[in-house]
This record gives sequence, structure tokens and C-alpha cells, in this order.
Amino acid sequence: MTAAFPAFAQPAVQSVQASPEVLRDLAPTGKLRAAINYGNSVLAQKGPDGAPRGVSADLAAELAKRLGVAVDYVPYEAAGKVFEGAKAGAWDVGFIAIEPVRAQEIIFTAPYVIIEGTYMVPVNSPLKTVDDVDKDGVKMSVGLGSAYDLYLTRTIKHATVLRADAGGGSAMIRKFLDEKLDAAAGVRQQLDAYAKDHPEMRVMSGHFQEIQQAMGMPRIADKPRTAGVVYLAAFVEEMKASGFVAEALKRSGQVADVAPPAGK
Repeated sequence: MTAAFPAFAQPAVQSVQASPEVLRDLAPTGKLRAAINYGNSVLAQKGPDGAPRGVSADLAAELAKRLGVAVDYVPYEAAGKVFEGAKAGAWDVGFIAIEPVRAQEIIFTAPYVIIEGTYMVPVNSPLKTVDDVDKDGVKMSVGLGSAYDLYLTRTIKHATVLRADAGGGSAMIRKFLDEKLDAAAGVRQQLDAYAKDHPEMRVMSGHFQEIQQAMGMPRIADKPRTAGVVYLAAFVEEMKASGFVAEALKRSGQVADVAPPAGK
């Protein structure tokens, strides 16, 4: 169920020299302010020194290196907070899933990673497949403002969606446990990690959504910033094609699918 959303034009895969216009568009303060979402542990983790690590931090550092500027990480605990930061102009590039609601405020590249949204339920739950969940009387937890929250808000017709307001992916699991809900909706890797240590839980084999993780730039009224848009698009395509994204995932101990080339 991969959703296709409009993205900016995709140039050929190549390492593009950063022009003054690109620097103005991507690093207007003289630094690259990169939003990092710790709410998705597949993409970002806190290192022993508290600094961000993972594929999103590595991509931000590589982009800053190519631009010839320092990277300034702007950390958030949930994707919804990253989105709020875009509207406030708090960051220059971010790592967040493509969603129609977000596209009103963010210009997205093609995705660089695709991960699954699925459900975790008690091991003895009568809910066996993802289609079983959308039934009258079923209550599920989601992370407020997450890609899967936005998707389920549009698509769930019968079940009740209850939102965990803070704390990223772990907050959604805590709400599910504390309120004894029927299911927890989330990123497969985070649910699998919890269920591995809690045999009383079961993660469904199917998925309700393929979540397209992309880089993005906040939209600015009357400023299309075409040079930055095109450069960032090319950068993402090169990072996928060169193996950089796959290696960054491997270094951080994460398993996810590298997205195919744009348009495929």
C-alpha cells in the first residue's frame, strides 16, 4: 500500500556542486539545521555521549560536509513535533515520513527508507490480521502526529484511535499497556523489539501501511527555493544508489528497506 505523493523533479543521480543559491536555500544561517526525530529509533538514536546517531544523523552530516558548513542537530522526541518545527521555521532539512497533511508545510524528496506500520496485540488476542483491527469496540494506541496516526485517522472506520501525546514510540506502547487497549499501532521494528523481550505480546505479520521516510524542507511562502529543492533531491538519490543509506542503517544496527530510485 505504498502511497504516491507529489515530489519535486528528480535529476539524474550525481554529486552536484553546491552553488551559492543552494547554500542560501539549505543553510541560510550559515549552518545546516537538521531536525532529528528520536521518536523513530530506526532512523535516529542517542549515542553514549547524547549526540544523535543513525541514518538520519549520518545523512545530515554528509549533506553539511558537501555544503561546506557545520551541522546543527535540532532534536525532537516525536514526528509531530518535527512538523510543528517546520511551521515555526526551526530547521532547514528534516527527516520525516511523507504524508499529505505534512506536504502542505514541507517539500519532500523521494523516500530514502521504507518501513512498515503494523499492530502489536496480546499473544492470546482474537485479532489475528491487520484487517481484524478495524472493528467496532476495538481500541488502539498511536503516537500523536506520527505518520501512522495521520494514515489511520484517514482510513480507520470502526475502531477507536487513542493518541499518546509525548515520548515518541515508547509512549504509544505505554498507553497500550497502561490502558489495557486491544492493539498498539506503530513502526514494526519498535514493536518487534518490545515483543522480543515480552513473550506475552505478538506483532502481526502483515502491515497496514508502508511508511515512506524522506528528507524535506519547510515551505516558505513566495520562496520556492528551487536550487535547494533540486540539490536535495539529487543528494537523496545518490545516497541510495551509492549504498550510503544501507551502510548507515547497518552501522546503527537497524534493519529497514532502502527505497527504490525515484519514480520506480
